[in-house]
Amino acid sequence: MKTLKQLSSSEVRQMFLEFFKEHGHKIEPSAPLVPVDDPTLLWINSGVATMKKYFDGSVVPDNPRLTSSQKSIRTNDIENVGKTARHHTLFEMLGNFSVGDYFKKEVIPWAWELLTSDQWFGFEADKLYITVYPKDKETREIWEQIGIDPSHIIEDEDNFWDIGQGPSGPDSEIFYDRGQEMNNLPEDDPESYPGGENERYLEIWNIVFSQFNHTPEDTYEPLPHKNIDTGMGLERVVSIFQHAKTNFETDLFLPLIEQTETLSDNKKYGDNVLDDISFKVIADHIRAITFAIGDGALPSNVGRGYVIRRLIRRVVVNGKKLGIDEPFLFKMVTTVGRIMESHYPEVLKNADYIASVIKSEEKRFNATLNDGLALLNAVIAETKQANQTQMSGKSAFKLYDTYGFPVELTREYAADEGLTVDEAGFKDEMQQQQNRARNARNTDKSMGVQSDLWTDFKETSEYVGYDELKINDAKVLAIAQKQTIVDVARPNDGVAEVIFAQTPFYAEMGGQVADTGLVIDNHGETIGTVVDVQHAPNGQNLHSIKLTSTLKKGARYQLIVDRSRHLKIEKNHTATHILDQALRNILGGHTQQAGSLVEANYLRFDFNHFGSVTKDDLNKVEQMVNEQIWREIPIKTVETDLESAKDMGAIALFSEKYGDVVRVVKIGDFNTEFCGGDHVKNTNEIGLFKIVSEAGVGAGVRRIEAVTASDAYQLLNQREELLTQTAAILKAPQIKEVPHKVEGLQDELKQLQRQNDSLQAKIAAQQAQDVFSNVQKTSKGTLIAEQVQVAGMDQMRQLADSWRAKQLSDVLVLATANDDKVNMLVAVSDDKIKAGVKAGDIIKAIAPAVGGGGGGRPNLAQAGGKKPAGIGQALKLAGQFLNE
Repeated sequence: MKTLKQLSSSEVRQMFLEFFKEHGHKIEPSAPLVPVDDPTLLWINSGVATMKKYFDGSVVPDNPRLTSSQKSIRTNDIENVGKTARHHTLFEMLGNFSVGDYFKKEVIPWAWELLTSDQWFGFEADKLYITVYPKDKETREIWEQIGIDPSHIIEDEDNFWDIGQGPSGPDSEIFYDRGQEMNNLPEDDPESYPGGENERYLEIWNIVFSQFNHTPEDTYEPLPHKNIDTGMGLERVVSIFQHAKTNFETDLFLPLIEQTETLSDNKKYGDNVLDDISFKVIADHIRAITFAIGDGALPSNVGRGYVIRRLIRRVVVNGKKLGIDEPFLFKMVTTVGRIMESHYPEVLKNADYIASVIKSEEKRFNATLNDGLALLNAVIAETKQANQTQMSGKSAFKLYDTYGFPVELTREYAADEGLTVDEAGFKDEMQQQQNRARNARNTDKSMGVQSDLWTDFKETSEYVGYDELKINDAKVLAIAQKQTIVDVARPNDGVAEVIFAQTPFYAEMGGQVADTGLVIDNHGETIGTVVDVQHAPNGQNLHSIKLTSTLKKGARYQLIVDRSRHLKIEKNHTATHILDQALRNILGGHTQQAGSLVEANYLRFDFNHFGSVTKDDLNKVEQMVNEQIWREIPIKTVETDLESAKDMGAIALFSEKYGDVVRVVKIGDFNTEFCGGDHVKNTNEIGLFKIVSEAGVGAGVRRIEAVTASDAYQLLNQREELLTQTAAILKAPQIKEVPHKVEGLQDELKQLQRQNDSLQAKIAAQQAQDVFSNVQKTSKGTLIAEQVQVAGMDQMRQLADSWRAKQLSDVLVLATANDDKVNMLVAVSDDKIKAGVKAGDIIKAIAPAVGGGGGGRPNLAQAGGKKPAGIGQALKLAGQFLNE
């Protein structure tokens, strides 16, 4: 019997990656959790999610063999976190991938070697079980050939990976037998088998044989290139090496649990089942929160920001269960960083920023939590007062959605008061919210159907646009029309996709839009217009051309870029680099680019920032950008290797993949960045920089739109013209007097408003004498019900205050109509409230008469409507209601 190796989580991760590196794989860095250019995903939720562009054929990787340890987030089973052994919000997926290279005969023996070889994991072969798709006889045969006991191979109809349209195929899962002592079921339980719902047989690896296209017609066609996609949960494998009952007793979580013990009210992990759930929730969630914020997401009320906010709230609530009544979560960020430092050093680097965001959110929620508790207590009181035993699902969901109360916490509080919660109603509200979120999401399919139109075309195309915007002898290497490779493209067959041996046309990348221009034949005739340029799967510039004449493969043409447009794009691109650096300098080093768009007439720059940008800071940023323009800084570009570029201090984007040779753009001593785009030769060419707008566009993401050069000049001219027109209207002799004139008008307006309010008050007082004189007797007390002529609800509330002070009747009902809109108010005296008369009940009974609805407190309620003709009927209904 083999002795199981004792490996740390860092050693397991590194061993997996090194194994596949030795088998010719390129180690891909873990991508940010926030997806780039993928609207179908809220988070990166698997290793393959970062490889989609390779598998659908839109990009051909430098090496078709890839391996990674990819951090991922899934929150669909968040309620199970802490209650099971292996549910997590953030986890790492170890994986190896083949993009049209190796397949079953290679990947299965490699998996066996990694798992059983003494050089690598060294698991006992007898402890491993395999599941296969029943129709996939080849996979079963390969497993048997490498020595698997046939009794350890189990056929399962579920072993077919299919997410709808796109790549699909059979898969093979690998299970590790942890022994009956680790099981949560009797050995003879029907679920106690590899693949069943039990804790004995632990699924550690899934190998997907992606060999079919699931077509829109719901057929399965062979892929042009067969692929391999595998996934091994790091947390699960580590639990085996560290002989842990659950994933939480490993070095990935225990330091966080131990830190929570020191922060708690003398609670210890392992002493109490309910406390253990809270320990696990905190340890799990702080990992996800830390990495999500570190990758640019921020707490908010929508999208992924809402996920972070919800996780933080769950942690705070569970902290309170452990006796932690002050912000504590932010203190755990550095612990997460130390645990993950070997593969994710950026966490410790950004720990102060991440902690500051979490602390701010914790403080905010502690106040919100108190408000939530107040609402919960009010709901409990109302439920009991109504002699009901069940709290409504709608109320429970409001506590969950608005205040972050998990339904189990609401259930606990309700149970203490002898109440239950309408769980079905809660689930219905939750389902409605999920449906709204799903409908708001992009409906594009999650992975495209694989296309090999350009994937096999390997001839190189040289981009010369850094130095030339016109070339005279560009050879056509390949043409496609209507998704078919052709030798001749014709105008009537639609837009032609063309690859030239050389091109001055920039292909859209890094936020910079593509060049446009003309294609001219050797007779000087224009035969087409370049309307777009993108990158082909193997990196060539792929031109979309609207033709007016035929274009032939092998022929040579003159290519001319629209020079004026190109130069404007250059100015705006360089300005984005200067703006990026200015934002870092003014707002802080945590500021990161979150996207950009460089057009001819404007630039757009998105950046991560916690909070709004003040007017003063925005002015400082704009001033700093213009100062660099006026310094007339020469701009240098350097091509070098990746490490040398980093040594130069070049700023890299997490979202970009960089090759062995990179291009670095250096703006003097002010800014150095990786960039493959086009730039001016000197900052003075930009001329002028002017911010047009700044606003938030998402959770923790701000957007600046700006213009340069002639567009900035035109903007300032337009604004000056508006000021001149305003000065003329205000009869101000000079533009500089406009603010003074406006202040004078504002003062006059305020004075008139005060006079108007005084007149309205006098009118209301006069009406009060008439209104309050008509008192009706009903079986439930005296009633005043009248239509009044006032400006709106504020004046009616003033009348109600006067009525209450003078104690003129038991119930007051007022209505007014303005511009075909009705406002109604009901007030009830304190004595009648005690007798069971409530303003809210009355308003609900009479509001339908005016085509509206409303509600309020027992002593005061109001409503709106759209049927002024129904006011008389509504007032009559008030009397009838009190006579019932």
